[in-house]
Amino acid sequence: MGSVRAMASTRLLCLFNAKVAGLTKTLARAGCNVCLRRNVCSSPSRLQSCMSAWVIDEYGTNGVLRYTEEIPVPTVTSPSDVMIKVHAASLNPLDISMRGGYGAKLLKLRRDPMSVMDSDSEFPVILGRDVSGVVVDCGSEVTHFAPGDEVWAAVPPWKQGSLAEFVTLTEYEVSHKPELVSHTEAASIPYVASTALSALVNAGGLCRDSSSNKRVLITGGSGGVGTFSIQLLKAWGAHVTVTCSQNAEGLVRGLGADEVVDYTAGDVAEQLEMMEKFDVILDNVGGDMEQWAVGLLKPWSGAKYITLVTPLLLNTDSMGLLDGTIHAGLTLHTKAIQNIISSGVFYRWGFYAPDGPALDEIRKLVDAGKILPVVEAQFPFTQVPQAFQKLEQGHARGKTVVRVAEKDDRQAEELVQNICTETAESVQDVQGTAKQH
Repeated sequence: MGSVRAMASTRLLCLFNAKVAGLTKTLARAGCNVCLRRNVCSSPSRLQSCMSAWVIDEYGTNGVLRYTEEIPVPTVTSPSDVMIKVHAASLNPLDISMRGGYGAKLLKLRRDPMSVMDSDSEFPVILGRDVSGVVVDCGSEVTHFAPGDEVWAAVPPWKQGSLAEFVTLTEYEVSHKPELVSHTEAASIPYVASTALSALVNAGGLCRDSSSNKRVLITGGSGGVGTFSIQLLKAWGAHVTVTCSQNAEGLVRGLGADEVVDYTAGDVAEQLEMMEKFDVILDNVGGDMEQWAVGLLKPWSGAKYITLVTPLLLNTDSMGLLDGTIHAGLTLHTKAIQNIISSGVFYRWGFYAPDGPALDEIRKLVDAGKILPVVEAQFPFTQVPQAFQKLEQGHARGKTVVRVAEKDDRQAEELVQNICTETAESVQDVQGTAKQH
């Protein structure tokens, strides 16, 4: 009887190993990786040389978006590189601007400093600044990540983006994904988090320990940066006032906004001037707003006006790198001096600054339930142009997310489910044979 049990166990083990081997080969042919141990993982670059992606070959409208399966896989070339299989990405207004050529001259120079000496094309360009996915390969000096880790990140604008199967970033630009949200939800956060943190912390001087009871005004509060900033500031104990349209009031109040001003219901400046003055203003709108909004700040108290709508990249595009940078610098200097002299208010520009360690702190807030993903719309990878169209309609109520690895994930889940079913049936067969013997 003991020999029968041993034979049955051996048969079952062999069957299981054969099934796993078959799954591994199937997934490998699909460009995926199966790791039997966490630290043993093959880079996709060893399995495939090209990947699918949405690219642009020229700047323009939505018609310049092109799907291709012939983009070289971005391999690990630096000891600090982390290669990520993209599961989800999300779109931001910056992607629409970059599709049209916004910042092209400065970003090309940042990608390749030697490009100032030649006229080589920067195309094809892959858009997408948000990524949530799984690490598949690491450089030799990477210490915080290993193949198989679920991660999220904001992709710098000078690097190839996340509307592709794979993206490679440095270890310092990547963070472990929150455990309590899906890849689709996680992909809605990194870009807006990096932008808001750069503006509120670096330019605004706010942090967890200094925000209690500070009065903050967020203009354009129903978009991605606005909905994230509301939650972050409330987690830090600030009092938050938001401007938005009437049909977004429920959303921003649900995220924690203390006061909401409907900019479609009369003169928004008049409504805001009736309120107590603010310590910080985060301007997501720009235009002529700053001409009167600075007056809403507390005078001579260190109050700060931070705008995310700056002319730097527009100037370098229209005037050239040198003249555009100088002109933008003079504009900032002039406005800063004027405001500090007239009312003691600090006038500053906020910029998008990818930062992995900063996302580590945001991960804790997400897993604690203090920051919720705000996803307005989802699209499969085949419908990236439709996702851009949705974003271009404006009046955002959160983020537009693209499910990049949806097809691969579904196929893998089906394969694993089939194996589990077949293995269970095989176990029953073996047990039945053992009973007969």
